[in-house]
Amino acid sequence: MPTIRIGFGSDFSLVNQLVGVGTTAADSKLEVTNTLKGDFNITGFTTLTRYGGFVGQKQSGDDITITTSVTTISEDIIVGLGKTFTVSVGSTAEVGILDNVSIGTHFSVPNGGIASRTEEPVEGMVRFNNDLNTLEFYNGVEWRQFTVTGASGRGVIGGGYDGANNGTIDYITISSTGNAQDFGDLTQARFYPGVCSSNIRGVFSGGGFPTSFNIIDYVTIASEGNAIDFGDLITASQQSAGCSSSTRGIFGGGSPTVNIIEYITITTLGNALDFGDLFEVRRSLGACSSSTRGIFGGGIGSPTVVSTIDFVTIASTGNAVDFGDLTQIRRGPAGCSSSTRGIFGGGATPTPQVNTIDYITMSSTGNATGFGDLTEIRSSSSACSSSTRGVFGGGYNPTIRNTIDFITIATTGNAQDFGDLTYARWSAGACSDSHGGLGGF
Repeated sequence: MPTIRIGFGSDFSLVNQLVGVGTTAADSKLEVTNTLKGDFNITGFTTLTRYGGFVGQKQSGDDITITTSVTTISEDIIVGLGKTFTVSVGSTAEVGILDNVSIGTHFSVPNGGIASRTEEPVEGMVRFNNDLNTLEFYNGVEWRQFTVTGASGRGVIGGGYDGANNGTIDYITISSTGNAQDFGDLTQARFYPGVCSSNIRGVFSGGGFPTSFNIIDYVTIASEGNAIDFGDLITASQQSAGCSSSTRGIFGGGSPTVNIIEYITITTLGNALDFGDLFEVRRSLGACSSSTRGIFGGGIGSPTVVSTIDFVTIASTGNAVDFGDLTQIRRGPAGCSSSTRGIFGGGATPTPQVNTIDYITMSSTGNATGFGDLTEIRSSSSACSSSTRGVFGGGYNPTIRNTIDFITIATTGNAQDFGDLTYARWSAGACSDSHGGLGGF
């Protein structure tokens, strides 16, 4: 039902509870004692059953301090722009709830970078993150990004080594099972590229054997076709690892054994830029990401195999920070993730291959925990994921494998058979349009 609102400071009382309005008859009038403030010219309905207004004292425009319990008839307290609203200790302010809000042309939520997030967020808070260039909300545990992607849940696996450098790109539908299908070819056949992706693009960087390339090329994940030139790395490299948020891709480590981290903006084209350094120099490592963190695990250090896990904040630049350790030293683990949990599967320690799968909670720090086992012992697999499922493809032990298997990330347990790659190969790179680094739901 409609509500009449009486302006600030109006002292009034209704003589009757049901007010008759809307006809020209002499007895159809709004009965208000004292002075009626405002002109009423209302037609088209017969009865108003409620009224609204403000308390007698106007509370608008200036700084407001409440020292006792306060409520307003209209449920509104208006504070001027740039003014403050203070509720003293022991006092309460009863805030009304709006049934609905109609916005004309524009509505702005609070905005700021990652550093300006409130220290005590409340579940349901919404803000615009200037660093990530996206809306985000607090779900009671962590800040998450709103993402409307239309993502298909497609995984893309490109490059590798099958006795020679391979440029084949395969694709799978992560939510199903079955053999991979041909997608197209990379611009350059090569093994062990660093790979990252948004919900639209998959990006392959570096790679090669024995020569290292500085090539960066990309595909549009939802379609099929050959890769297109993106730009160049700062340093030609192979055996690096890639991860990403929805907007920025990160490539860390590589051969020659380095600690370099480079980054790109996935939606654009252009050369990579310097990000910082890994916590420890290494190559042949794995990586995964949440919407805010890029995490690197394992690899060959200088000169030994390591269990190191380190992380960076993707939206910033700077050196990686120690996170913890894998359950065992290993080179060539494959990494993937949901929005909360990171997975590292397979690898070699340093000579015998393993089928071990570890997991971490990416928002915290600490050592990895055992998850289960891959269906086969192997190293140098590639991995991609949706928000619920991780998929591992290819690898080596002691022959080249075409195996694809999968896990449910939120649980623990052994992997199950998914299907086969179009070609058996190892040290390929993989990505998807729905991995944990893309944020949102």
